[in-house]
Amino acid sequence: MVQIFLLAFALMLVIEGLMPFVAPRVWRETFRRVTELADGQVRFLGLGSIVVGLILMVIVK
Repeated sequence: MVQIFLLAFALMLVIEGLMPFVAPRVWRETFRRVTELADGQVRFLGLGSIVVGLILMVIVK
């Protein structure tokens, strides 16, 4: 179980690193815009990410 968790974490780091590597200007602009959002909007984005991730996990498993 620990090995699967570490592999998933490693994959997340690879995916997270793609955007700043491929398009650093777009990545920086995106983060600037996110910092201007209200807390509720940021929470909604987080909730959306969680729901999409859970749906993908159910589909794949």
